[in-house]
Amino acid sequence: MRMLCLRNEELQNVSPVYKKSSRGQVDNYRPVSLTSQVCKILDSIIRDAVVEHLVKNKLIKSSQHGFLKNRSCHTNLLAFLGSVTKSVDDGHNVDVMFLDFAKAFDKVPHHRLLMKLKSHGVNGKVCNGIQTWLRGRKQSVCLNGCLSSWSDVTSGVPQGSVLGPILFLIFINDIDCGIVNQLVNFADDTKIFGTVDTMRDTERLQGNLDSLLLWSRDWQMEFNVGKCGVMHLGRGNGQHRYVLDGQEIQRVSEQKDLGMLIANNLKPSAHCVTVYKQASRVLAMMQRTIIYKKEILLSLYKTLVRPLVEYCTAAWSPYYQKDKILSTSRIASQECSRSKSFYHTRKA
Repeated sequence: MRMLCLRNEELQNVSPVYKKSSRGQVDNYRPVSLTSQVCKILDSIIRDAVVEHLVKNKLIKSSQHGFLKNRSCHTNLLAFLGSVTKSVDDGHNVDVMFLDFAKAFDKVPHHRLLMKLKSHGVNGKVCNGIQTWLRGRKQSVCLNGCLSSWSDVTSGVPQGSVLGPILFLIFINDIDCGIVNQLVNFADDTKIFGTVDTMRDTERLQGNLDSLLLWSRDWQMEFNVGKCGVMHLGRGNGQHRYVLDGQEIQRVSEQKDLGMLIANNLKPSAHCVTVYKQASRVLAMMQRTIIYKKEILLSLYKTLVRPLVEYCTAAWSPYYQKDKILSTSRIASQECSRSKSFYHTRKA
């Protein structure tokens, strides 16, 4: 059955999912493979066995927070902000690099991935099954009911699959080998940071960037330097310039990382404003589209609004009174006024 499922998966439809920025650029879409439920069930069995082997033998680095039990965006942000905030509170200057890979999941070379699987102890029938799963794939883009012509897939792990994420973690697991500064990542979202009180500290951080560049070239994972950024923290920060692949990394005062807007003053005010605007837009959408809203108001609020307001709150919970009022009182007052208007409209 497994081999039959693998043969059926050689031909896959891909749905483009919009990420951010301009909708007219192909690079701003994520290709998600549409796989059958039977194949996902079988893949989950293999995935669980591989993850159990990796966790039991402690093969995944502690810096990785993606697609693992008891690891999430929340733990990533807490580890990062806890370390950075402590350094700044102790009077140190800190430089943070937000690194971005170009099409990371789509550029994983299959031969090198199989080498890393074997080095992590994934051998025998499991490794052969994964090799068969990756080999000879063809995909077609499905958009608005129209299909493109079939194209060969020579690299990458399928996004939208059950097995793909854990394969990518194995491939990128050694990215921090030889790195002196702190590094945390969630799959391909990577942050490297360290104290920069002296020129020697900045040279060490630049040397770590050069090491990451060498790793990316050895394993055919290119950095998208245009989307990388450096944030300077601390009152006495000299704002040293850093170079990656011959290009200067742009300085940023705010950076959206794993759904949270981080400011160079480490205050949550900017993120509170962003969350408030997102929740307000959802409430306005509910007002425009839901006619009989009174009966399902609570369900809609819990499903659409609360996840926005409560996402990773332990990492950005506001401590200024003005931010607390912005994050709670305004949303509650808007919801109350909108529910009253719907009630009166329906009664009329």
